[in-house]
Amino acid sequence: MTVTDPIAEMLTRIRNANQAKKDRVDIPSSKMKQEIARILKEEGYIKNFRVISDRRQGILRIYLKYTSKKEKVISGIKRISKPSLKHYAKASEVPRVLGGLGVAILSTSQGIMTDKEARKRRIGGEVICHIW
Repeated sequence: MTVTDPIAEMLTRIRNANQAKKDRVDIPSSKMKQEIARILKEEGYIKNFRVISDRRQGILRIYLKYTSKKEKVISGIKRISKPSLKHYAKASEVPRVLGGLGVAILSTSQGIMTDKEARKRRIGGEVICHIW
């Protein structure tokens, strides 16, 4: 089975595992997915992640995070830019998710970063997804 949008598949797997309150989710790995997972960890949406090598591209294992009362930390996750319709933002138009409560993940010329970091560096780029 070929996947036309591997990032959307990653976000869907995370969303589904989070809804089912699973401890972890396995995703086929890539450098971009690893960077998105790094940002999710830095922003406190997931516990941890690691890359498990197999004889192909590797597996990205993401450990999901819940509160002490078993409530979900990730309320929502949405793909913004799709292969069929790319969504770009200028440095002055970088979006805020829920007035700053959520995070937008952008792909810029200086790498994958959050909306806050892009505003700080004054650069725009492709808006990959929103998470809150």
